[in-house]
Amino acid sequence: MTVSGIQQSWSRFTLMEQLGNIGSEVGRAAKWHGKDPQRFDHAVEQALMLIDLTQRDQRWKGRLDELAIAKEVFSDAVLGGTEYGSTLEDMEHYFMPYALAARS
Repeated sequence: MTVSGIQQSWSRFTLMEQLGNIGSEVGRAAKWHGKDPQRFDHAVEQALMLIDLTQRDQRWKGRLDELAIAKEVFSDAVLGGTEYGSTLEDMEHYFMPYALAARS
């Protein structure tokens, strides 16, 4: 699938669904951290790609600051939390309520 095709598919989701899907990848990254570097890296790449797609979604232009901060803090967690003291578990706790809200 092309990037524009992925972006079109992604734009069909609500904000709660998008953030919930990001949370799923963050959870995968937390699960594989220190256990399987290849799966960890893939989950991190997927989470960052989904954050980027969400930032490009024009419906959320008022939430771009929050998304940029979430991306920065997630990146810090991936790199060991030296800048903000963030952890993958913290990021999982941030994103998971969106997944639960999207289901209900």
